[in-house]
Amino acid sequence: MARCPSHLTLTPSPTMASLAGAASSRLFPSTYRARISLSSPASSSSLSPLSLSSSSSYSFAPLKCLLTSPLAPHFFLNQRASSMSTVAAASDLAQLKSAREDIKELLKSKFCHPILVRLGWHDAGTYNKNIEEWPKRGGANGSLRFEIELKHGANAGLVNALNLLQPIKDKYSGVTYADLFQLASATAIEEAGGPKIPMKYGRVDSIGSHDLFQISTVLLFASAGPPNPADHLQEIFYRMGLNDQEIVALSGAHTLGRSRPDRSGWGKPETKYTKNGPGAPGGQSWTAEWLKFDNSYFRDIKERKDEDLLVLPTDAVLFEDPSFKVYAEKYADDQEAFFKDYAAAHAKLSNLGAKFDPPQGILLDGVAGEKFVAANYSTGKRELSEAMKQKIRAEYEAVGGSPDKPLKSNYFLNIMIVIAVLALLTSLLGN
Repeated sequence: MARCPSHLTLTPSPTMASLAGAASSRLFPSTYRARISLSSPASSSSLSPLSLSSSSSYSFAPLKCLLTSPLAPHFFLNQRASSMSTVAAASDLAQLKSAREDIKELLKSKFCHPILVRLGWHDAGTYNKNIEEWPKRGGANGSLRFEIELKHGANAGLVNALNLLQPIKDKYSGVTYADLFQLASATAIEEAGGPKIPMKYGRVDSIGSHDLFQISTVLLFASAGPPNPADHLQEIFYRMGLNDQEIVALSGAHTLGRSRPDRSGWGKPETKYTKNGPGAPGGQSWTAEWLKFDNSYFRDIKERKDEDLLVLPTDAVLFEDPSFKVYAEKYADDQEAFFKDYAAAHAKLSNLGAKFDPPQGILLDGVAGEKFVAANYSTGKRELSEAMKQKIRAEYEAVGGSPDKPLKSNYFLNIMIVIAVLALLTSLLGN
């Protein structure tokens, strides 16, 4: 048992320790590499000292010890049963970096950029902002590996993407499916000449299809030919919390890839741009260079000069509907603006519905996480800044709470917090 600070050591009785150990071994077999968590597990690295100014900081080690103690479940007796769950371990930084290099090699040999982008999008695209509970809210949780989602019509062909990535997943067991899907998607964009996407990792996997909604009723992907394409796009993407600018920017990813009639019902069996590959031949592309990420999608849709290039109703509407046209025109004329907005929208999409461990996520290129200094989040007004609200949400969710649904009061927990605070003050005064 890990030791707490000497002034706050918690030792369970032999009976309680025996019961807790027996329950843990019965309910959570070690073969699942799972652990008991309070909604979103808090690693030691995610609980940094709280600095109130540049010259003073205070350690919350005693309270942290309470949260990491084997007795923690007993302190939160009034929590919802669903907040105690098994989750796959979050991803390992070194393995994420190695997996990225393997994905780059896969892209070079298989020319699979488009389908890997689509895989990441579709795993995140089940998100519904109106549902709070994870993983029922959908989003980037790795659930696309389950048959119930792979069989959905919107995901036709994505089993091929999963099969391409499975050897990498087998090689790097310390990388979650949720992270692997998003890592592959972002890497494919970048390797095709697109912008560097500000990604973070540490997504927790959904551990079974029993966690999911009836996926067939909540998949949020757009149909290519609805009666009113603009309304349909907005209905789909608004439900994910995305706006008109983000809809148009994300649509620009169709600069990569092809539509195959045997999967989507749209496009030609082959064109002069696709009949010889690279990769598997056939299908109809939106652009002539369909493995190059640039702004040609917008230029080609605007001009419509080549019958061998695909234009779906949901593509054409970007230059017809006033709420979309302003952005489509901008991106057709300014690739730099498109790259900037696309990178931000892609990163936002990749985080939808995800639960991160640690809550602030993991930066792949090793940039140190930000130290929490309250002064940095102050706006000088009564209203909390958005950055401060997000920080509070991340820390609060780490112990099973939510800013929208506060933790229920727990008498025993309150007593233990008082003891921890008194111990902290005693320690400070003693120094």
